[in-house]
Amino acid sequence: MALTGCSWFLLSAAILNVGAEISITPEPAQPAEGDNVTLVVRGLSGELLAYNWYAGPTLSVSYLVASYIVRREAVRPDASLDIQGVLPRHSGTYILQTLNRQLQTEVGYGHMQVYEILAQPVVVANNTELVERRDTLRLTCSSPSPAEVRWFFNGEALPIALRLGLSPDGRVLTRHGIRREEAGAYQCEVWNPVSVSRSERINLTVYYGPERVAILQDSTTRTGCTIKVDFNTSLTLWCVSRSCPAPEYVWTFNGQALKNGQDHLNISSMTAAQEGTYTCIAKNAKTLLSGSASVVVKLSAAAVAMMIVPVPARPMEGQDVTLTVQGYPKDLLVYAWYRGPASEPSRLLSQLPSGNWIAGPAHTGREVGFANCSLLVQKLNLTDAGRYTLKTVTLQGKTETLEVELQVARECAGGARGCLFSDRRSQRGLLAPP
Repeated sequence: MALTGCSWFLLSAAILNVGAEISITPEPAQPAEGDNVTLVVRGLSGELLAYNWYAGPTLSVSYLVASYIVRREAVRPDASLDIQGVLPRHSGTYILQTLNRQLQTEVGYGHMQVYEILAQPVVVANNTELVERRDTLRLTCSSPSPAEVRWFFNGEALPIALRLGLSPDGRVLTRHGIRREEAGAYQCEVWNPVSVSRSERINLTVYYGPERVAILQDSTTRTGCTIKVDFNTSLTLWCVSRSCPAPEYVWTFNGQALKNGQDHLNISSMTAAQEGTYTCIAKNAKTLLSGSASVVVKLSAAAVAMMIVPVPARPMEGQDVTLTVQGYPKDLLVYAWYRGPASEPSRLLSQLPSGNWIAGPAHTGREVGFANCSLLVQKLNLTDAGRYTLKTVTLQGKTETLEVELQVARECAGGARGCLFSDRRSQRGLLAPP
């Protein structure tokens, strides 16, 4: 029987059979809003004369939907009720009261739940950028429906460890001391027997570090060790760490900050002046944490051999020249410079024993010695060209002799440069082995 012209609440879902004889069952059993539903009645005894339908928990006139007197040609005698376009607010208890031709009255009870078509929920976060082990995550699944809630993490069902932080109704997810592995995309889903709807993704970032700061050389970890480098060769140190976001870098050399904000440091030409401790400091602006690593860089044993380099390489008369010594012994006791072979004491220019300057017989007053064994010759003249010899003695008594051939360019007529003068015609170049 179709019910028309009545304003009343009807809800559709599973119906419970309360009456001892009469059962009331909705078809379909789990209707969604907007469906047409028939409340099917079974178990009637005798031929009906009349029946009443109540949309409420009791046989009260206030819940009376309609009364029917059965006329065979007008209605169905089984007392079934047709409802069109049900809505969630129509959910509730329904009662059928019947009167048969034996004037016997029976009452049947049923319940119907109408499930709504669910709207898409929204995930609301207290913050989407959190610091590991410091901040608390709180996600809320916002939906106007009282439907069941499920959570998803990176497209998969929420892990058990995170489910432990759910509120009793499943709509609030709380995580104290958030961890980095919990960063990712979160969604919530609302569902009922006839409808499912999932939210858009909300992406969570967890900041951490820096940690495990290390210095690499050619992808090999070098933290805490000594790196030996050949003289005049290049070296690149890389600073790595585990950090989100990528940290800021500060490099120091022997405790002094370098002008380098990159994750790597280049030493283009290794000399004794660049020996020392290099430290990388990584700083995370989000976590306010930092970490560091250090290495010691030294010249390799092969590079420690001394070398004399005139600066400038070909000075002109009237200029100053410095015979620069590279790779001099660190345990130096005394050194001496000679104007010619070291075997002739009369040719001694100067020596520096334990920091004291001593002028030799060949000293002209234009020579100055330095603690790093280098020799400055001022206001060159053409007679200054020739062989110079350096002799060093270490604390262990090791003696080493090294020679260099100095060339002096003559100032040509008209101011032109290029006239070379040397008191020797040696073809050995600038360096002469002892």
